[in-house]
Amino acid sequence: MDKTNIKPPTTSKYDQLKDLGDAEFKRLTGVKRATFTLMVEDLMEAEIANHAWGGRPSKLSVEDRLLMALEYLRDYRTYFHVAQSYGVSEANAFKICRWVEDTLIHDKRFALPGRKELLRSDVEYGVVLVDASESPIERPKKDSGNTTPAKRNDTRSKAK
Repeated sequence: MDKTNIKPPTTSKYDQLKDLGDAEFKRLTGVKRATFTLMVEDLMEAEIANHAWGGRPSKLSVEDRLLMALEYLRDYRTYFHVAQSYGVSEANAFKICRWVEDTLIHDKRFALPGRKELLRSDVEYGVVLVDASESPIERPKKDSGNTTPAKRNDTRSKAK
């Protein structure tokens, strides 16, 4: 067996971030370290529930999967780029990001306040309006004469 094609084991991305300070961690991930820890705990519970009856373990740790989803959401990188940096397929990166998002949405600790809550609060919010109206695209008009195929004259009738 040729050992040149075997990749050496890599450390997890989360292990590389442990040395960062709190400000740098938030700057990189978009969340505080304490919030990240709460998210990991929630995802661990969901992981245990998902694999209660067995199943193949994920190649990535829960921390790395959360980092992947946060990196996708924060930087708006494509799934292809995120997948390449974590060593998984593009489809698997999509599944992981969706699983993380759906799991965290169901936890009330990470929910954003609704519209009614914002209206009830005493905080004043400034409103900025952005004109994002649609403008029609000029396209050539479709004529029925140009798009209708001509009838064939050489088709035989089945009535003969």
